[in-house]
Amino acid sequence: MQKPTFFRSTALALAAAFLCPSALLAAPDAAALRDAALKDEIAWDIVEGLTTEIGPRLAATPKEAQARDWAVAKLRSLGFANVRIETYRMPSWERGREEARVVVPFDQPLAVTALGNSGSTGPDGLKAEIAYFRTLADLEAAPQGSLKGKIAFVSHAMKASQDGSGYAPYGQVRRIGPSIAAAKGAAGIVIRSIGTDSHRLPHTGSTRFEPGVAPIPAAALSIPDAENLERMLKRGRPVRLRLLLTPRFPGEQESGNVIAEVPGSDPGAGIILVAGHLDSWDLGTGAIDDAAGIAIVAAAAKRIMDAGRPRRTIRILWAGAEEVGAYGGQAYFAAHGHEKHVLVMESDFGADRVWRAHYRLPAAARPVRDRIASALADLGIVSSALPARGGADIEPLVNAGISVIDLQQDGTRYFDLHHSADDTLDKIDPAQLAQNVAAWTAVLSIAANAKEILH
Repeated sequence: MQKPTFFRSTALALAAAFLCPSALLAAPDAAALRDAALKDEIAWDIVEGLTTEIGPRLAATPKEAQARDWAVAKLRSLGFANVRIETYRMPSWERGREEARVVVPFDQPLAVTALGNSGSTGPDGLKAEIAYFRTLADLEAAPQGSLKGKIAFVSHAMKASQDGSGYAPYGQVRRIGPSIAAAKGAAGIVIRSIGTDSHRLPHTGSTRFEPGVAPIPAAALSIPDAENLERMLKRGRPVRLRLLLTPRFPGEQESGNVIAEVPGSDPGAGIILVAGHLDSWDLGTGAIDDAAGIAIVAAAAKRIMDAGRPRRTIRILWAGAEEVGAYGGQAYFAAHGHEKHVLVMESDFGADRVWRAHYRLPAAARPVRDRIASALADLGIVSSALPARGGADIEPLVNAGISVIDLQQDGTRYFDLHHSADDTLDKIDPAQLAQNVAAWTAVLSIAANAKEILH
């Protein structure tokens, strides 16, 4: 007797699934896991716990060490395997007192914060005339020795964008501006904060001085104060600033990475590394940068673990010392770069919703990309034609040619908060945080179980 259509189609489906399980089973499983993750509370629990119980976590300080111990306890409590700390040594920097005041011609205080690796003014401070530059290019064009005894001021205003693309060019004022000013004889430098807000909360961040260039006092002004200083200068009269910064360099100290795993069923299938950074700047509590990121990757990995053993090992990297030079990512690569990584991903752009995905995968992995794109589309996430680039903690692996997927978050308000005292838990929307977890869960459920080659 001929079997009813239902039974014939079911038999064909089972046969197809047996021959190619990733083609039929991965997408429905991913969709179910994705949709369940929209109600995720694990990521919020991690962010809330880390920011409440530890707070700011400046690299190579006792607070970062406390965060590592906290992280190990949390990851073990979530059921991850092979949880451990891997330490390394690195140069350290600590903030001191920080004050700025216009003394001539319009006496008033300015909101200021030292940049990472800033030199010190000494306890008596520095008083000097301002030399104004509208852009970094203007500072670069200044004649050698023309800034001797002066405090350089660069405005160079950054604008908000969804993809955060302004950070790379405008952030150069902070990254290399102080070294350029020092090489031209400046006694100090202040910059308009690399941010997009309008609050009297300056944004810190690292700067670097070229070899042979002695660090000078380097600080960021809040955006309203930088604009006020510009208005003073437009009056056409010399402006003198008193700057007090007393950071110190304690020498080499210990930092470290925290690692955990979801062991895969096929050791030969390789490792998927998911990363974020555990350290933060010391002005806020490091909620969006990057407690949210480490929470997202761990929450997604736990959902895969709880759903059954994946084919590939998922390794979690909560890196140390990212903010001050990506030392954690470099240390991880030195220790594990020889291992078989097949895919790397990083979350380090806040907690707002994922809106776009970027890929850098081999041609053989095109079916995996297509399944991922389909699963993400239901979350309103579009695929970009631009290649994925990764982040600071996975950069050495990306540079070594490992496949990478970027889940790009909406960065419209990210630089309102970034590296400032406003980076606190209340800025995180739990629903958007959960949408991130859902997106990551979809990607990991497909990639970790795919039969196709990923790298």
